[in-house]
Amino acid sequence: MDIGAYPNLRIGAYPNLRMTGKTVGTTSMRFFIAGIMQGSQLGSDLHSQDYRQRIQELLEQSFEDAEVYDPFANHESSVQYDDAEGRRVFYGHNRMCREVDVVVAFVPYASMGTAIEMWEAHEHGHAAVIAVSPLETNWAVKYCSHAIYADLEMFAAALAKGEVQRKITQVLEARR
Repeated sequence: MDIGAYPNLRIGAYPNLRMTGKTVGTTSMRFFIAGIMQGSQLGSDLHSQDYRQRIQELLEQSFEDAEVYDPFANHESSVQYDDAEGRRVFYGHNRMCREVDVVVAFVPYASMGTAIEMWEAHEHGHAAVIAVSPLETNWAVKYCSHAIYADLEMFAAALAKGEVQRKITQVLEARR
């Protein structure tokens, strides 16, 4: 599989996983920003992706050693990919969710792709899954998340209080 065209997409064990963001020291926390892209939109329309920058900023402010991977950042035109490229990127991102420390899932509306990423992290990885979603009774959100915050403001407030950091530490210690 040639992934040279996408330098920030790595598949395999963690030493080969390359993320964007700053790394401080030798123990970096690895984050994957999952979130709605197409949702139930028809055709190639996308929901706004503005939330991604805000989540990345919050994570980098709250975790000094954060390595944040935003799958949309290197694949802004992914809805235009041919089947082979789309499949490679889709499965590659899902595998990444098994390898990171934390998946932050932004789910304001149902999102099949985000649900798969959450499932992979929760069931096949060791990650803490943090949902930013008002869909607290949706089973994919409810049962594949370790913590749920209704919106970005609540997520930011929980980060500022250290609540998210404590939950992540608790989950990672229990899952290792």
